[in-house]
Amino acid sequence: MKTIRVNDIDVRYRVEGQGPWLTLSHSLSCDLTMWDELAVALAPTFTVLRYDTRGHGGSSAPEGAYSFAQLTADLTGLLDVLKVERTHFLGLSMGGMIGQHLALSAPQRLNKLVIASSTSRIPPEASPLWDERIRTVREQGSAATIEATLGRWFTAEFRAARPDLMQRIGGLIAATPVAGYVGCAEAIRHLDITARLGAIRTPTLVIAGEQDPGTPPAMSAVIAAAIPGARLEIIPSASHLSCLEQPAAFRRLVGGFLSG
Repeated sequence: MKTIRVNDIDVRYRVEGQGPWLTLSHSLSCDLTMWDELAVALAPTFTVLRYDTRGHGGSSAPEGAYSFAQLTADLTGLLDVLKVERTHFLGLSMGGMIGQHLALSAPQRLNKLVIASSTSRIPPEASPLWDERIRTVREQGSAATIEATLGRWFTAEFRAARPDLMQRIGGLIAATPVAGYVGCAEAIRHLDITARLGAIRTPTLVIAGEQDPGTPPAMSAVIAAAIPGARLEIIPSASHLSCLEQPAAFRRLVGGFLSG
């Protein structure tokens, strides 16, 4: 892993593999290691770039509210420094939100777009939920959200079967800097771009976990319906982090779409 200065912050990233560029963007409360298994699987076919979003992992976590304009500028700045003119992009949850903004603001940088377990709008009635999450992290730290977050991210059966993975992902949640969680949460809570998605012309695949309570398939269906020509795929027996709960199905969908 390496760190470079981008957009006035330090950004940690990793590049591996060979072939066309593919950029991976993780969820809130994770980091680039969320993609370890998928990156290894795709590296023989793609040059895989993954990075820590502002406020996460080895990237800087400045105080204050972040915006998706800022998070997208971090990404395009990283691509500029690495001299990546065009890339496929796969983003999950918050990463999918960044991907939508990238497709709107810099479509010339994209080949194909995959949006997984994401949404294009946080409804006003969800504001109290985000207020509570932000308050909890500010008062008790990110570790206080582990149980509730794992409960949303994975089905009960999978959590029981994979305590090793629950410990690993729980560690990522706990390690998320308070400033990073709060900054990104402030960006997420103001997300409302559904009406703009019709302008996207990038070939797009939208993936949803069948049992995802946080970003249910209906939210993914809205994205797929709004982006011209987009395809929606729903992964059975999977919740929010479908890339980890059903890795073979997730990899098959992503690899087939990007290589097709």
